[in-house]
Amino acid sequence: MVREIQLRILPEEAYNEQSLRQVVCREIGENPEAIYAVRVLKRSVDARQRTVYVNVLLRVFINEEPVEDTGGAIEYKDVSNAKSVVIVGAGPGGLFAALRLIELGVRPIVIERGKNVHERKKDIALISREHRVDPESNYCFGEGGAGAYSDGKLYTRSKKRGSVDRILRIFCRHGASPSILSDAHPHIGTDKLPRVIENMRNRILHSGGEVHFETCMESLIIKGDEVVGVRTRDGRSFMGPVILATGHSARDVYRYLIAQHIAVEAKGIAVGVRLEHPQQLIDRIRYHNPNGRGEYLPAAEYSFVTQSAGRGVYSFCMCPGGFVVPAASGPEEVVVNGMSPANRGSQWANAGMVVEVRPEDLPGEELKMSGQLGMMHFQEHLERMCWLNGGMKQTAPAQRMADFVQKRNTSDLPVSSYTPGLLASPLHFWMPEFVTSRLREGFRHFDKISRGFLTNEAVMIGVETRTSSPVRILRDRETMQHIALKGLYPCGEGAGYAGGIVSAAIDGELCAERVTGILF
Repeated sequence: MVREIQLRILPEEAYNEQSLRQVVCREIGENPEAIYAVRVLKRSVDARQRTVYVNVLLRVFINEEPVEDTGGAIEYKDVSNAKSVVIVGAGPGGLFAALRLIELGVRPIVIERGKNVHERKKDIALISREHRVDPESNYCFGEGGAGAYSDGKLYTRSKKRGSVDRILRIFCRHGASPSILSDAHPHIGTDKLPRVIENMRNRILHSGGEVHFETCMESLIIKGDEVVGVRTRDGRSFMGPVILATGHSARDVYRYLIAQHIAVEAKGIAVGVRLEHPQQLIDRIRYHNPNGRGEYLPAAEYSFVTQSAGRGVYSFCMCPGGFVVPAASGPEEVVVNGMSPANRGSQWANAGMVVEVRPEDLPGEELKMSGQLGMMHFQEHLERMCWLNGGMKQTAPAQRMADFVQKRNTSDLPVSSYTPGLLASPLHFWMPEFVTSRLREGFRHFDKISRGFLTNEAVMIGVETRTSSPVRILRDRETMQHIALKGLYPCGEGAGYAGGIVSAAIDGELCAERVTGILF
């Protein structure tokens, strides 16, 4: 017999296999010998009260051998001789589009401006060691996209447009831990995700698809009102309908589209800072325990949101036990992001702390007159200001949190995970007032929810600007083709239709399904 039961238990019971079995026996009134296996289907920490509990959904096999749930087999076909679709970008949108095309009997040709996931790692290391940013191989560009070296968090609220569980199972099939199927906030880990991405690439190649690295799209090939392929900087042409999944930092693509009068529009974004606390402090606050998380609980997370003067202020991409990393994609700019290894074992916790910005909020007439690229120009302006205030290298300007709220200069900075180094700087002075005033109000509100959160033990590191695309490439809602060009499928985060790994992957699959419907 197989039973599913929901329990609310203590951490030492939830995270210890022997204790969990004892709780199950007690709950269902069975002898231990009758319990052949216990599978955790869902698990989430509830730290709202003084006593921390863990909610678990379990599948219990009673006097019956367990049968693994495959979630429906996926067949990856040999598409060596099939019709082709060109995919621009090997981030989650592009990779999942390619895998879905193979399922549907279509041959994907993936072109990626950056390097493969292992070669890319070498260029990323140079950013911290030599303050040198390769504009084609960095934290934003390369195999796996912006998420490959920024934690691999798989939590999403985008559940209406596709199956989140299906995306997670595909990750597991390519080497991710099965724990992502049960954890409330699943993540793969920066140290594990590159191997998973490599396995996906090998799947594409073994099925007869193509993957071309260091191959940057120069232009679309357009005949009449239809896109029929792409040309690359090295003079090659790749023919077929095009799924454009270039990511949120491919600013040259946005400029090209506008120069060709291909319809796009400015889109709201969020900007702010990366806020870093000692992880032990966050553990003490979130678990209501002066001793922190103890032996069984995971590194504590937080998620905050409020409103200030009509705009959202919220935490973004929270990385418990993580690191702050340099995420610039070109020279003379400083951008920060966060990541965590699989064990979330560092001594720091960080999160983006950002303020919603709409096109009408842009400061100065020059930015207001920038039209479709106004939000992008605003990003570029902030990133250059950050570079100037950080010493004109990848050193990041930073300020202690309480000093920022009280508009005081910071004379000394705490030890940080940000390896290029920090430089004390008055963020409250040079960042836009409509951003800093809302951050101050947000921090005060968050401290009321979690006492001790607003502290000078925390440091604000500038700037966090790449929360989403500053441009939306307009497409038809049903066909997912561009509103004016057949054969062009704007996809994922870079096109303005996703906000993270899972939602981008879902969007990639949907684009693959739509283009396949046209081909056949």
